[in-house]
Amino acid sequence: MKIFDKIKKVFNMNEKENIEKYEEGLTKTRDNFINNLNLLGIKYTKIDEKFYEELEEILIMADLGTTTTMKFIDKLKKRVKEESVDNFEYLKEIIVDELFLIYVGNEQLTSKINYNKEGLTTILFIGVNGVGKTTSIAKLASKMKKEGKKIMIIGADTFRAGAVEQAKIWASKLGVEFCGNDQTDPASVVYKGLEEATNKNCDVVLIDTAGRLQNKINLMKELEKISKVIEKQTGRNIDETLLVIDASTGQNGISQAKNFKEICEITGIILTKLDGTAKGGIVLSIKDNVNIPVKFVGFGEKEEDMVAFDIENYIYGLFKEWN
Repeated sequence: MKIFDKIKKVFNMNEKENIEKYEEGLTKTRDNFINNLNLLGIKYTKIDEKFYEELEEILIMADLGTTTTMKFIDKLKKRVKEESVDNFEYLKEIIVDELFLIYVGNEQLTSKINYNKEGLTTILFIGVNGVGKTTSIAKLASKMKKEGKKIMIIGADTFRAGAVEQAKIWASKLGVEFCGNDQTDPASVVYKGLEEATNKNCDVVLIDTAGRLQNKINLMKELEKISKVIEKQTGRNIDETLLVIDASTGQNGISQAKNFKEICEITGIILTKLDGTAKGGIVLSIKDNVNIPVKFVGFGEKEEDMVAFDIENYIYGLFKEWN
């Protein structure tokens, strides 16, 4: 059975929505990754140490990361030995299987937003400047509005010049509520925003925050203040804290995730600009290194180009041409 058919059968891809987005969005990664793997299969007639060394290089180049790659190679070697694999075609199936297991492991992962069923849902967005945080907020606001939810965007990034105005413009364009002030303390902005959102019977607030990471102490204090305000106003913790990472930054994105994880509890990751890089392996590297699920991936500029992450669609999009 060809690997394309195997993946399709195992993951039942023909029933998945957004599969076209993954096929198209992972083109750069797939072309580079699969071409190199195919050349490896042609070059080596047996699976030996030199084969593993080159496979290791290919995986690292795809941004799987050194640590994740080494763990993967060890597992692969173990399975090859246990199952007496000497056929590259069968090895393909094991490679796909083990990459899938890197992300899934023994956990039940979900890309779904944790909505508060009894009141206002609070979603905090964090991430360094330039990763597409405010745009991601706008895209999610649009999606949620189409689902029938009443949305408010709170512009609490008082650090970056023009950030509040950018969020306000997006809110106006989308026809959702907005609260923001770049002359006020971020926690005060959030306090006022939550008050207005409650009075206007909003379902969800999407909170934009400062992207600086140079001074962790100040950022930690700021996020702690915001968290306390939200807890006091709603009587519950923040429902979601989403870290936005630019996929094209590669392993630097992993460092950002580790740094922000030290500051606050992250519930999910939004990975933007995945279509613009040939190193889509960062999806697996993030999960393996920081154990935080990817909740959304961005494959372009349009609102519909941000889709809920699905590991099955991702694996399919990555290997669909590996025949």
